[in-house]
Amino acid sequence: RMCEPFKNKGITKIAGIESRGFIFGMPMAYEMNLPFIPIRKPGKLPAATVKESYSLEYGMDSIEMHSDAVIKGDNVLIVDDLLATGGTMSAAAKLIERQGGEVHAAAFVIELAFLKGREKLKGINVHSLISYDNE
Repeated sequence: RMCEPFKNKGITKIAGIESRGFIFGMPMAYEMNLPFIPIRKPGKLPAATVKESYSLEYGMDSIEMHSDAVIKGDNVLIVDDLLATGGTMSAAAKLIERQGGEVHAAAFVIELAFLKGREKLKGINVHSLISYDNE
């Protein structure tokens, strides 16, 4: 069900955010016969990386991806398990765009709509299987 909205849409790569984004993104990449890009916490990837920092309610955090994972013209679908405030997904989108890629969409299993994470993802098509509207 998570792949259906994105089949035959010109997506060239799927990125997943550590770690539950891997659980959903890797099978989606396999199903759609596309390369998978892991986006991880700093210091976890073995080759040269690019980093994006973002603010949390309680401080700052960062994510990284390999510097050669995305090239100009790539059309990337980013996958994670949960959309809450949108900070991590927004940072992932910035990483991809900084390397020359375009973010086709962001896909989630669950969206906590009452936290308004979509507001940080303006211009990105957001797809979620389940959405909770009240706390």
